[in-house]
Amino acid sequence: MSFDKRILCIGAGYVGGPTMAVIASKCPRYSVTVVDVDQGRVDAWNSGKPPIYEPGLDEVVRQGLGRNLFFTTDIARGIRENDIIFVSVNTPTKTFGAGAGLAADLQYWELAARQILEHAESSKIVIEKSTFPVKTAQAMERILMSRNDGIHFDVLSNPEFLAEGTAIRDLMNPDRVLIGSRSTERGLKARDELVQIYANWVSRERILTSNIWSSELSKLASNFFLAQRISTINAISAVCEKTGADVTEVAKIVGMDSRIGSKFLNASIGFGGSCFKKDILNLVYLCRVEGLEEVADYVERVVRINEYQKERFVLNMLTAMFNTLAGKKICLFGFAFKADTGDTRESPAIDVTRRLLEEHAEIVVTDPQALVSAREDLADLERGVSYVADPYEAIRGCHAIAVMTEWSLYRELDYRKIHDLMVKPAFVFDGRNILDHQALFEIGFNVYPIGKRPMSHF
Repeated sequence: MSFDKRILCIGAGYVGGPTMAVIASKCPRYSVTVVDVDQGRVDAWNSGKPPIYEPGLDEVVRQGLGRNLFFTTDIARGIRENDIIFVSVNTPTKTFGAGAGLAADLQYWELAARQILEHAESSKIVIEKSTFPVKTAQAMERILMSRNDGIHFDVLSNPEFLAEGTAIRDLMNPDRVLIGSRSTERGLKARDELVQIYANWVSRERILTSNIWSSELSKLASNFFLAQRISTINAISAVCEKTGADVTEVAKIVGMDSRIGSKFLNASIGFGGSCFKKDILNLVYLCRVEGLEEVADYVERVVRINEYQKERFVLNMLTAMFNTLAGKKICLFGFAFKADTGDTRESPAIDVTRRLLEEHAEIVVTDPQALVSAREDLADLERGVSYVADPYEAIRGCHAIAVMTEWSLYRELDYRKIHDLMVKPAFVFDGRNILDHQALFEIGFNVYPIGKRPMSHF
């Protein structure tokens, strides 16, 4: 079959896989190939059962498989045969050397750039799709432009703004698509090529273009703004608990201010996921490198409040349960960092589990999608944690429930049955404020929400 465009994506993870599946779905005349070094991951994509959970993803993938959507480990061939290359590799926070704990680790990005340089036999448009530090495009250009054989590489920035759990919806109907480019003739021509791809299903007024540095910074800035709102309402939740205010009521009142809006004002145990913490620390590092110490300190406080909220949650559990958790069995309802995803990266449940184990508690983890990932996250722990899929079995013999993920499943459980299965007095610590606290209290639970007065029988 002859295709109008041939697109490659390097990286078949949470961004690359879903994004390319949607492009293939919306652009049947385009060939879309996704390459990854992980054979197991590629096999899972090719089976029609993706290695990640995302509502609606299975169907979109099955529509394109074998038609115009292909998954492979042959990176060299993919680079040779495709003209438009998305780079969607992992960019974790560095754990070593300069910038450790703050800066992005770009070793996988540089490897991808050098593979493109090595295997390209014709000019390419190379698109940053992962979240990269500002000026990464310039570094990529320097690597790719080291060739002097007449082959050209035009580098664009096209950051993703996906929310896990709604990624397919976000891709199908995005708030905006951002494309950053050089203002040269070649840069603008490359930009227009990418605009044409998205224009197959996104209205032109929602496709924004900018210079390449603004595009890279906008991704970091967006996540900082969102995380800052979460940390702000979580800080207020601590004040609510001390004063008798109700954080849900406060958030509703604040959110009705048109200058503020209601989104991202749900108090909880804190944010997680692959982007917020990493991107904020990346921004902190950028500020420090540029000598903007006051700005760096301000930005970093957002992450510190997030860590504080998790610690505060554990200390509230300790205080409520008679100042000792030793030997007590606590069931975590959820381990994914948010509902409708199996992703546990930076999940608050990881730190909460480790802190509870420090208090010598026993932990039972239940989650409809994330048990495999939970085992991997806690693989270094020799004992103290068990994993049970059925929430009713998980709760048997437990002293407390800690709601860690806002799965709708947990709203629908039979809590009278659960109360009967637990050690008394039974506690519920609702880290997401999703349950009916009054109903739980009437059943006999001692209920401790976030940012609200506890409901205790003693």
